[in-house]
Amino acid sequence: MDTQVFSGGSIERPAPALGGTAASRELFARAKGSLAGGISSSSRLTSTGPHPYPLYMSSGSGARIRDVDGNEYIDYLISYGSAILGHAHPSLTAGLTEVLTRGTMFGTCNVPEVELAELITDMVPCAELVRFANSGSEAVQGAVRAARGHTGRTKILKFEGHYHGWSDTLAVSNRPDETEAGPYGAPRAVPHSPGIPAGVVDDVVVCPWNDPEALHAVLDAHRGEFAAVICEPIVANNACVMPLPGYLERLREAATAHGAVLIFDEVCTGFRTGPGGAQSLFGVRPDIAVYSKALGGGLPIAAFAGVREVMETLASGRVKHGGTYNASPLCATSALITLTALADPAVTRRIEEAGLRIAEAIRRAAHDHRIPCAVQGVGAMFQAVFTPDGAPVHRYRDTFRIHRRRYNTLRHELLRRGVHCNAYGLACWFVPAVVTGDELAQTCEAIDGAFAAMD
Repeated sequence: MDTQVFSGGSIERPAPALGGTAASRELFARAKGSLAGGISSSSRLTSTGPHPYPLYMSSGSGARIRDVDGNEYIDYLISYGSAILGHAHPSLTAGLTEVLTRGTMFGTCNVPEVELAELITDMVPCAELVRFANSGSEAVQGAVRAARGHTGRTKILKFEGHYHGWSDTLAVSNRPDETEAGPYGAPRAVPHSPGIPAGVVDDVVVCPWNDPEALHAVLDAHRGEFAAVICEPIVANNACVMPLPGYLERLREAATAHGAVLIFDEVCTGFRTGPGGAQSLFGVRPDIAVYSKALGGGLPIAAFAGVREVMETLASGRVKHGGTYNASPLCATSALITLTALADPAVTRRIEEAGLRIAEAIRRAAHDHRIPCAVQGVGAMFQAVFTPDGAPVHRYRDTFRIHRRRYNTLRHELLRRGVHCNAYGLACWFVPAVVTGDELAQTCEAIDGAFAAMD
């Protein structure tokens, strides 16, 4: 049996033996009596194929998780990319246990936050100064406030289908349907949910992605109004759409020409796609980048980091930003251990190579079973999209033609075969650093079996 050794840990796992999920069903019924909708996050309202309830996980180790019924899965959700070193990683367990014995937070400055900020400035091209937060949504708010404080402007340009958290600031046009979206060249700013004030939505202008002409038209129509232009360099929550060649360079030039702060939302790409994240991968430096997910190794921490000129408004105290839990010793230590591992290019290269193997298995299975499918993204984060002709998608509205039922079938069949991935058909697979050769082989075998079960 294959064994993966990583940072002092050696893990062997047997193949899973899947059974029923009755305990998950019972827990969900119980949860609905005290939790709103039975869940703590809207994204957890998932189902296990034909069963109208989510799975409840009880433990994890390495690349595997186990549900309350004892079923074991190879995990490619890994806490939406957060547990990048795997579950219960020995280095994290040891480091965090030590912090627990000393005190988890004090509401004061601490040594790990300084060491972590120094490491981020070493790894990230745009990071001259750093501020910490507790979630990607919070860090996006901080980045937007810094941009508004720096420019004295209020409007934000975002791209249709890009996701920047659930908070009001930018929860706009994340996933509008065809009746809501409006004209292609001038998309409507559609609030993601009831409860978002119209005044907040009015400050957000929406633009199609991967379309330079549309970008320049929007910027020219609002000349001198934009505080920031924000994007996901890889659109993680909508089909893992990649930027077309040269588009990010055009975006950088356009933001500079219009005096707007360029913000890269690297909550998903950060440190996962390489030590410097997407800005290193594509060779384009934003003014501010936002991080979470892989940063904390599974604990709640986020950051926004940028050039000194923009971040100086925070440094001087002119722009306010706070948070009792920001970079607590516990979370900062987790992030420091995680980033120290990810600073080694060999670790992110291993993640990338493992993901490319899985992506190729999906392509091969789609070809062999004659099911149109494209795999988009990079090895570290990707998605299978079932377009009618098997062609990739480049813009949000291309996703309207994706065959959603086929992805649902794929996920259910993979669960039956011991592979756990994102329940939402347009969001990413995330590959952990500790997945073994045996686990990759099992995953590829499960993929072929899942495609064989499709119509």
